[in-house]
Amino acid sequence: MRSRETVSLLLAASLTSLIGCGESPPPAEPEVSGPFAYMEILAADSMEGRATGTAGSARAARFIARRFREAGLEAAGDSGFYQLVPMSRTVGRSGRMRPRVMESWAAWDTLPEDGRIKEANIVGILPGSDPTLQDEHILVTAHYDHVGVGRPVDGDSIYNGADDDASGTAALIWIAESLAASEIRPARSIVFAAVTGEEMGLLGTRWYIADPPVALAQTVANLNIEMIARPDPAVGPGRGWLTGYERTTMGELLTAVGLPIDPDPHPEQNYYERSDNIAFVRLGIPAHTLSSFGGHGDYHTPDDETELADAAHMAALAEVAVRAVRELADGPVPTWKEGFGPL
Repeated sequence: MRSRETVSLLLAASLTSLIGCGESPPPAEPEVSGPFAYMEILAADSMEGRATGTAGSARAARFIARRFREAGLEAAGDSGFYQLVPMSRTVGRSGRMRPRVMESWAAWDTLPEDGRIKEANIVGILPGSDPTLQDEHILVTAHYDHVGVGRPVDGDSIYNGADDDASGTAALIWIAESLAASEIRPARSIVFAAVTGEEMGLLGTRWYIADPPVALAQTVANLNIEMIARPDPAVGPGRGWLTGYERTTMGELLTAVGLPIDPDPHPEQNYYERSDNIAFVRLGIPAHTLSSFGGHGDYHTPDDETELADAAHMAALAEVAVRAVRELADGPVPTWKEGFGPL
């Protein structure tokens, strides 16, 4: 049986051969900058909806890794910026392929070739500057996958996922670039993770926890970014809201420095438990999602396109996210409020 290191090398080589997503510069891509432009690339038809286990997902991974590398982050995966995720290919009740995270690389190695899925989280680190705090890590996440190609609606079968969650992934890249370029390095270290398979059951995050690039005991908070392309009418343009605001001191710490972040105005939707942050909550880590999703009807339809995004709002909220991560890296650590804790 092959060792995990051998399997990782083989999978990395396979990813590279699939779409050229190795550490060498990829073929020419638009020289663009800014969260809206990054969202346009990630939600383009050429990404084919970024479904887990597809070439479109791999193209998105390549783009994110390139931006992390050019920002100057330290690679934190087991293959450069790629944290390879062992997945199998199964068929669901609908007859469509559904990926599943394997319990180990040894188990993945026993699968037939056509039962293996080539996937990865993209992980980079910005080391902290404070000798006493740099071993504490702020984890910033967003999921780069979406639901792929599906049932046509008015002739369009590509579910681009501009808001969900190309917008959050674009903001993740922007935060990394902004803080890495700052003359004053954040005190705590910051881990940036673009995770795969959220739409299929937090698959990438589950593997991140099973095989953490950074010790989870050193992770003091998680800020997840999800669906920020359009303003929520409940809070207005340029503002976001935080899921589970009432559970920890994170929201109050961020609003105390003037950030336009409100409590979740849609508690009946239970968004706190519907994104990658919840997996870290269950470990006892204060973890929340920053969003501005107002329940628009384009959710999980082919109409979730960049043309419907609000560029000014998204730019403003991406800057709010930059400031929020800076505050978490430099300020007090969020703590659980009385009566709340891991679910």
